[in-house]
Amino acid sequence: MNKMKQLLTSILWIGVLSAQNTVLQQFSKAFADVAESARPAVVTIITDKVISLEEYENFGFFFYQPNYPRQKEFKTNALGSGVIIDAENGYIITNNHVVDEMDGIRVKLIDKREFDATIIGTDPKTDLAILQIDADNLNDLELGNSDKIRVGEWVLAVGSPFSENLSHTVTTGIVSALGRSNIMNSQSYEDFIQTDAAINPGNSGGALLNMEGELIGINTAIATGGYEKSNSGVGFAIPSNMASRVMRDLIDKGFVTRSWLGVFIQELDNETAQALDISTRNGALITDVVEGSPAEKGGIQEGDVIVAFNDEPIADPANLKNVVSLSSPNSSNRVKVIRDGSPKTVKVVLEELPDNPRQYATSERVKSNEFGLQLKKITDSLKEKYDLKENDALVVTRIDPNGEAYDKGIREGDIIKRVGTEKVTSVKNFNRLVEQSRERNAILVLVKKPNGGSRFYTLNFK
Repeated sequence: MNKMKQLLTSILWIGVLSAQNTVLQQFSKAFADVAESARPAVVTIITDKVISLEEYENFGFFFYQPNYPRQKEFKTNALGSGVIIDAENGYIITNNHVVDEMDGIRVKLIDKREFDATIIGTDPKTDLAILQIDADNLNDLELGNSDKIRVGEWVLAVGSPFSENLSHTVTTGIVSALGRSNIMNSQSYEDFIQTDAAINPGNSGGALLNMEGELIGINTAIATGGYEKSNSGVGFAIPSNMASRVMRDLIDKGFVTRSWLGVFIQELDNETAQALDISTRNGALITDVVEGSPAEKGGIQEGDVIVAFNDEPIADPANLKNVVSLSSPNSSNRVKVIRDGSPKTVKVVLEELPDNPRQYATSERVKSNEFGLQLKKITDSLKEKYDLKENDALVVTRIDPNGEAYDKGIREGDIIKRVGTEKVTSVKNFNRLVEQSRERNAILVLVKKPNGGSRFYTLNFK
């Protein structure tokens, strides 16, 4: 009887091991199939730049060797990767930093053919660029839906790390995180996919693929944790959905058209959320609304927390910036906000992003005016910060110690209630009254101090 049990156990284990072996073989084949299909659509990009001797010396690159003549110019080259996204027209997507300000760009295919490339358009804010080559018999990759990927999914990265000799290297890993931002700089539009698939210098512009063989990201950056410029298991890729929107504009127009909401925003931390009496910690807190902007026209106010845009939840300010910028100008959008602890939905018609939107910010204009004041309309969060009781007035949130207002005795936390005899309830109203008083060379402002006392101050124009 015991021998029979041992025999049955052995047979079962053989079956389990056989099944495991079959699964591993299928798994291995799936990786190989994706790699085999994708590699011909990934290219190596070799760039050349001529740098003058003066540039070398200014930036500390020049190394003098007395046995060699001092050259007036030096030719440098760099390596990157790209992905063919339209075989018929020869379009290639890559990173802007791979081709930015380069004098010559060559594209090398997996079959070792080389072609000169033309830049169709670049977008530094997403670090994307479109190149074009005149070539036959190309292979391209199908764009996948990056919104559908999940943390923990297997992915493959393809590119040319370090040198041409290592072109079309394939590495594997998982999606480590989604929606990463503030990786490169605050002025960029970032919504990175984070992966532990090995990405190294030279992989920039290469492909990140799902197990269906679809392009779900453009490899862009690595985090090394130090001075060593090599992979440490933290790489970042631009999602394919963002790349697709940018790609269409660059191919059609040579530049990217973005939309503009016209707000200044900050993170919603625990302390601020409690002060605003809201339960969520997701969203973007409005700290300033630009005068005449789509946000102001739509009724968005300082102190609002935007929690959804067209029913899409907003996680943080970077998320809101990306969603708005990728929406079409002149489109009508539903914006859900939390105001005074209650939800409210407003309709906002977006407009095309101005060249320098910061110049329109009310806080920027007031901060740089001749009085040295920065004013904001009183909100619940400002009430909490300055321990205020008033509602329809302005509070001084910053003051220039070298300005006229400071010299007269106005300080941060003071309340501006009137300009002359007129009550002020908005920064726009304050600016209008200031302009009307300009020909009199001075304005009269009623200021209430935190201790409860009020007095008029005369502020002179410069």
